[in-house]
Amino acid sequence: MKRVVSVSLGSSARDHRVIANIMNEEFEIERIGTNGSMEKAIKLIEQLDGKVAAFGMGGIDLYLNSGNKRYIIKDAKPINAAAKISPILDGSFVKNTLERKVIKYIRDKGIVDFKNKNVLLVCGLDRFGMAEAITQEGALLTFGDLIFSIGLDYPIHSIKALQLIAGILAPIICRMPFEMIYPTGEKQHEKNYKYTKYFHENEIIAGDFLYIKRYMPDDMKDKIVITNTVTAKDIEELNKSGVKLLITTTPELDGRSFGTNVIEAVLTAISGKKPGDIKEEEFDNLIDMAGFIPRVEHFGKYEEQAFK
Repeated sequence: MKRVVSVSLGSSARDHRVIANIMNEEFEIERIGTNGSMEKAIKLIEQLDGKVAAFGMGGIDLYLNSGNKRYIIKDAKPINAAAKISPILDGSFVKNTLERKVIKYIRDKGIVDFKNKNVLLVCGLDRFGMAEAITQEGALLTFGDLIFSIGLDYPIHSIKALQLIAGILAPIICRMPFEMIYPTGEKQHEKNYKYTKYFHENEIIAGDFLYIKRYMPDDMKDKIVITNTVTAKDIEELNKSGVKLLITTTPELDGRSFGTNVIEAVLTAISGKKPGDIKEEEFDNLIDMAGFIPRVEHFGKYEEQAFK
């Protein structure tokens, strides 16, 4: 059995462990939160290094992407460097492949029609593949990168503008303490209602779930949420808020949708290659071979179909 561990800066309240059969291999997949402590994350990785098939880097990205440009987040570098033997993945490649595929899938299946729909993507640089895919579907996008990352009430409405602003601000933002731009530890449970107008103005809410959870209003009636990591408790809260449709870009494993870092770590363990040796096209092929499908949940109804 191969073991994959996602070491996360997030709250330990979201920890989970499953046994899953993927491509005829047994996996023990575990998420361990360090409640915002980078020191604990580094120590845990050092303790498990060489004893696991692969690590996921949770609660923080190593990279932010804008088209062909990639920006390295300073605080993620020591976490990444702590793994000397076992590969460590932040989910960047899977975000750029799986999430594009999911947008096409839900369009082709008639689950979501993006044409002329108002869509809030809470952070485009974190999910540039999703941003491009939704734009290509003819949606009217609002990017919340400046709003939810640094508290600047300035919506962005095009990928071109997002890239322009990223070129100016991303090098600065990536050098900031990570807890200033993303909720870690107990901050993941704090609510902030300052920017709820952007949720009310958009029919579809997409992107990182912790941003969505922190900033969404209590009333999400008839909203569509396209996101990643959700727990059973998260699903219950979304249901109570009135959300009509939940789509997670990563598959459901024992009631939980894990982060892209976990999926990337699993696929890397299956490939047997080093992270830098795997191309995006290979991840794309591995996703197909693994049969990974998005979770599509109309509250009260669950739908499951393979990619075709």
